[in-house]
Order: sequence, then structure tokens, then C-alpha cells
Amino acid sequence: MAYVTRHYLESRDFNGMPPNRLADQIGLTLEEVKELLRSLIKDELVSLNTTGNFHIKAFEDLPVEHQLKKLQEIDLRQSCLYPTTKHLKAVVDRAKYDGKPFTLRLALGEPQLKPLFFALDVLEAYRNDPRMRYWHNDICGGISITDEACEADQAHERDKVFLQTFGFAYDGEMNRSVAVYACYLLALTPEHQRIWEAKLLSGDYTLHPDYYRTSIQGEFPEHWSLCEAFIMEMRIINEMTEAMGKSPLFRTVYESSNRPREFTLMIRPTQKELNSFVHLLDKLVSENFNKDFFRGDIELEQELPRCEGKVEVRQKGTIGLLEEWLRKKVRFKDDQRFVEMIATFKKIRRHRQKPAHSVNEDEFDQRFFREQRDLLVEAYTAIRTLRLIFANDPRTASVKVDQALYEGKIWSY
Repeated sequence: MAYVTRHYLESRDFNGMPPNRLADQIGLTLEEVKELLRSLIKDELVSLNTTGNFHIKAFEDLPVEHQLKKLQEIDLRQSCLYPTTKHLKAVVDRAKYDGKPFTLRLALGEPQLKPLFFALDVLEAYRNDPRMRYWHNDICGGISITDEACEADQAHERDKVFLQTFGFAYDGEMNRSVAVYACYLLALTPEHQRIWEAKLLSGDYTLHPDYYRTSIQGEFPEHWSLCEAFIMEMRIINEMTEAMGKSPLFRTVYESSNRPREFTLMIRPTQKELNSFVHLLDKLVSENFNKDFFRGDIELEQELPRCEGKVEVRQKGTIGLLEEWLRKKVRFKDDQRFVEMIATFKKIRRHRQKPAHSVNEDEFDQRFFREQRDLLVEAYTAIRTLRLIFANDPRTASVKVDQALYEGKIWSY
């Protein structure tokens, strides 16, 4: 028992001990080790791991009866041994892990791929720190100190953070949290382990389906996030307008790698963050429409009568230009979706203008999460409608549309 426990606690990543190594150390054959293990497994002092990467304890121990059955059936060289949580709680010196709460959890036998859930604002300091390489695609992400910060000696050792992967999770009311598998928290410095511990959540959370699919099942994601899909639609629309022989509709489009960092679901539900997001969303849409696209098809200016017979020449707004151009160029059998699309673009503009012309105290409320998500769903629906309108032009037939976008496989959370 001592050999298995020592190997587990002294290995770099709390690894299991191969039975043949145990046999060599105590001078027994593998068959004799089997007999010894039968007793230790029955007493719940040792567990036998035969699944997947058995060199780490990825998941909870299988029932004792299942372990005993496997003990009889398998080649022991295709397994590893672990001290049980029951045994570790009795022998681990907790003082050795003082200030490292997540390292202690693994020392006490917690499965390495057990997801732990944290308040979203645990990410805020990393997102706002230019020394950090912080990224995510609304489903998963990662954090690390930048090479530049290290080379310039701009960060204390305690802040040289590395978190290989995190994801998102939701409770029954669709409240969002950060999800991290226990093993990845080991790489955090003691100071940052304590920061994350303070943000630990209780309750029943479920991993985002595509995070579970990619991180546990090793499969490709099936859907796109709303924000990823949004910028993809913009790129496709520009390809379509160019295929029509027109200037691109959007002046600026983005790739996944360079999309604005703030164009994502919020991590702090405040009025200020919502206002900032709406401001950015409007810049991506109405401010981003390229007037050269409309040039030659409709007038870009309008004359407004003033007093005493004078006339004021004023530039038309970009949303108005789009509405006028589509009314002129496209025949709709049912224009309901078109009307809803234009209404959404105008709604985003109104939302942006409201905080721009008022002074409001900031406010913290979970409802801002829901408001942002609802607005983003509406915005994506509008931009997708625009792409579908252009898709009816025969000249755009050669433009390829991602299959997931074509089928509408978009996560609304």
C-alpha cells in the first residue's frame, strides 16, 4: 500500500503505479500481485484503473465489483493502481499543500477530469490585463502570461499564470459559469489558486455540449457560437456582394483569430458592460456598412426643405440606405423577415444612442446576461437573413456557405 501511495503523491501529476513496477519493487510475480490486489480492492484501499489513459485518474473509481472482475480478465500491464480517497484522507499531510487548494484536492484523490465551476468574473482580471494572453471562442479558452511580459520582467512570479483550457457551463436557469477540469488548476501559482478558490461555485452545472464533446470525447464541435457565426456571416456576405460585381457591403470583416475581444458574451452582468457591447455591435453593423456598395444604385444624400425656401442636403443613414436598396432591388413574396431585420438593426442603433446621451449610474443585475443574449440572438438572426437575401441572387451561387451555418447549427448560449 505504501508503494502505491508514495508513487501517487510523489509523481509530477499524481500518476498511477503500473502493477508490474509494484511487482518488481516488492519481489512478487504479477499473479501474486493479483492476489494481493484482490484484498486491497475489497478493503477500498486501492483502485484499479483500466480505462482510457489509465496513467491518470481521470474519473471516479469504478464500483469494487467491477474492479474485481477486471482484475481477473485483463493483462495487468494494461492498468494502473491508485490509492483510494478513503486511504488518502487518512495519510495525506495537508500542511504540505497549504495555500494550494486544488493541488490538495488531487492529493486527496479527486479525479483529474472532474469539472469545477466558478463565477464568471474570475476571468475579468485576466481579460483586462495586457500582460495576459487571454482568449476564448465562447465555448472554450485559455490563459497564459505573454512571452513579452516575461522577457521584459513585467510580472511577478506569482502572476506567471498558465491555464491550458477552460470552458463554460450552465445551470438549470441558464446561468453561465466558468468550468475547469481539476488537473488544469495545478498549473496555477498558489496565489492564483486561492483567487480561483474564492470564486468556486456550488450547485448543479452542466458543461457546454461542445466543450464536453471536444475536451472529453475528443470530437470536433458540431455547432458555432453566436459570435463566431456572426462574423462568419459577415465574411460570406462580402464574398457574395463581390460575386455580384459590387463593392463589399462591410468595410471591415474579421477572422476568428482577430475578432474584437469584447465581442463575446459578458463575464460581468452590469449596465456598463452591456452598453459597451451594444456600442461594439452597432459599430460592426450600421457603422460598418460601406456606402460605396450603394453608390450608383440609389442616391446617398437627401434634400430636406428648410425655412424661406432653403434646402439642406444631408447624408442618408446606412440602415436607411440598406432598406432603400433592398426595396429597390429585391422582390419579396413575404417581407416580414426583411422588416424584422431592418427593425433589429435600428433597435441596436437606438440601444447605442440611449447611453450615449445620458448619464447613468452603473448597475449589477443578472438580467443583463439575458438581455445581451436576447439581443445577440436577434442580431445574428438579422445578419443571417441578410445573407439569405443575397443568396437568392444567381451570381452568388459559387459562394460556399459553411455547412453548420447553412443548417442553422448555432448555439444560442
